[in-house]
Amino acid sequence: MTYTESAMDALRHVGDELADATVAALFESGRTGTFNTLMRYVSTAGAPLPDGLPDVAREYLEATRVPPPWVDWAEMEKARLFFIDNNVHISTALSFASMPACYVVPHVAKLLSATHGLEYPSKRMAETGQFTVYLMQPEAFEAGGRFVPAAQKVRLLHASIRHHLERENRWDTTALGTPICQEDMIGGQMFFSLLVLDSLHRLGIHMSQEGAEAYYYAWRVVGAMLGVDQDAVPKTLEEARAFLDLYMIRHMGPSEEGPHLTRQLIDLYEEVVPGTFFDPIVSALIRHLIGNTCADWLRVPQTPWDTVVKAVPHLLGILETIEDRSPLGAWALDRLGHLTTVLELSSLTRGRVMHYAIPEQLKKDYGVPNTVRRTHRWNPPAATIS
Repeated sequence: MTYTESAMDALRHVGDELADATVAALFESGRTGTFNTLMRYVSTAGAPLPDGLPDVAREYLEATRVPPPWVDWAEMEKARLFFIDNNVHISTALSFASMPACYVVPHVAKLLSATHGLEYPSKRMAETGQFTVYLMQPEAFEAGGRFVPAAQKVRLLHASIRHHLERENRWDTTALGTPICQEDMIGGQMFFSLLVLDSLHRLGIHMSQEGAEAYYYAWRVVGAMLGVDQDAVPKTLEEARAFLDLYMIRHMGPSEEGPHLTRQLIDLYEEVVPGTFFDPIVSALIRHLIGNTCADWLRVPQTPWDTVVKAVPHLLGILETIEDRSPLGAWALDRLGHLTTVLELSSLTRGRVMHYAIPEQLKKDYGVPNTVRRTHRWNPPAATIS
């Protein structure tokens, strides 16, 4: 598919018809609180739906309880094995590239500020980490798996944000399009798939074409389950590159919310890193993975570690050599990677299970002035393929 400005403009005015209708009906009937309470008991696929669930919610959950029929399960297994082999690197990319990339898109930063600032700064990272872990479990799509209910709830969460912003006239749809529109949903899919692969490449991780394509394919399945238009989504890594380049050129830039969210992210991971000596590596990794221009927009501090972090690919290369030459070394590193990921997620969630609920209101101080219209975009140099 060829992506053009006009095609992208059209995607900015489309939401998610099924989820939007479900959320609108829940709010109209005043049963959002009932739905949230009952859905806390629905955490695994195949579990009976609780009594008292509103009919419209039951119909939505029945319609979205299975993955799309076109899923290639052999490809999904390749993606799972790719994740197991690279889980620490993928977690690093999600934390220090994907999330900051969201903050570089001003209207996305506003949305994130409105939703995950309600509880504590790690909420968004905890939800993302938990969601990814659920996805990559062997039983993710089977009875007892946790991914499908999580995807169903996240889809409704997105719809509820659209509902609040549009109903309360707190979003300039003429200038910004529909909140969490199809263009932004596909953009988010690119951040968590292609941008992760880019970051692994920047870290010097050796990946096969087959592994990279399988990982991207898994996020195509995720997108489908989150309501992404499958006629518009990139099907290949080449199409993904074209979409992501155009999306970032259209929207990336500085904002008030971006640096604030980034500071929260840096503070969060500096708490996770033992002691204080290694704290600057957090900022250095972000700057290394997203580049100096974006890092400056987000006010990521420069540190002496900016130079040191460039040696990370060499260190990872040594670890990969150990992994390739020793089955025991490979097992030990995979196990260490798993434990590191579990520890990180435990720190982010404070040991709790994250519940994806429909917010009954957004932050009271949130708003986008109707006079704000972005007409100037920074044009980055053409992407180079190394």
